[in-house]
Amino acid sequence: MIPQHKSALLISDLHLTPSMPLTAQRFFDFCEKDAAQVEAVFILGDLFEYWIGDDAASSSPFLREVKNAIANLSTKTKTYYMHGNRDFLVGPSFIKKTGLTLISDPSLVDIAGQQYLLSHGDALCTADMGYQAFRRWTRKSWLQKLFLNLPLTWRRLIANHLRSNSHAQYERHLRTLSSQQPSKTDVTQEACAAILRTHECNRLIHGHTHLPGHHHEKSDTLSWQRWVLSDWDLDRPAGSHPRANALLINDQGVQALNLVKT
Repeated sequence: MIPQHKSALLISDLHLTPSMPLTAQRFFDFCEKDAAQVEAVFILGDLFEYWIGDDAASSSPFLREVKNAIANLSTKTKTYYMHGNRDFLVGPSFIKKTGLTLISDPSLVDIAGQQYLLSHGDALCTADMGYQAFRRWTRKSWLQKLFLNLPLTWRRLIANHLRSNSHAQYERHLRTLSSQQPSKTDVTQEACAAILRTHECNRLIHGHTHLPGHHHEKSDTLSWQRWVLSDWDLDRPAGSHPRANALLINDQGVQALNLVKT
């Protein structure tokens, strides 16, 4: 059944971690204040910088604070959650304790009478064949069970190693953008067109790429609109531009909201 709501806020790629307190506080404020204006909130993945198991959350004061904020939000606003590439191991225990509703990637939703296809976005970066192979392996249930049975200290070491590799790739991605060359870490039109055709939809919303924008695109006979959510980073060094946005969808259409407090 397609979720239907008169209004919604959509966010993605907050990468919450104790080392980014300003970003975390903006999320807590979002849960307490911004979300009250809509019927539903959709979190499209990478809410956390990494997730190494629901059991790790119980031993972290920071993650308990996040859990409480989401649980409070869920009592006021219907809150949906989609796995990202950093937090695909968020499991049923955390989902139940927070009152979240887990949705698949991609998911078709109806907001204010229009249908939108929602995705985290990493599955659409099909030019990055190395990552897609990694993604297929890490989504295998037996491998996830094996990882979650490792001691917590081992899981944390593995996660930190993967984060380091991801950061190096992101730096290369930024250099590619500055050189005006196509980046293999961006979505491809072929992948977008394929899932839109499958779901008979012409509106796509995703995150992951950290390239917020609104695009009108076409492939063969199919035309569509694509909205990309921003990542959140309010803890950047002095002189850098902080980032945080959301999409507001209601009977007035789709509007990008800048959530950076000035």
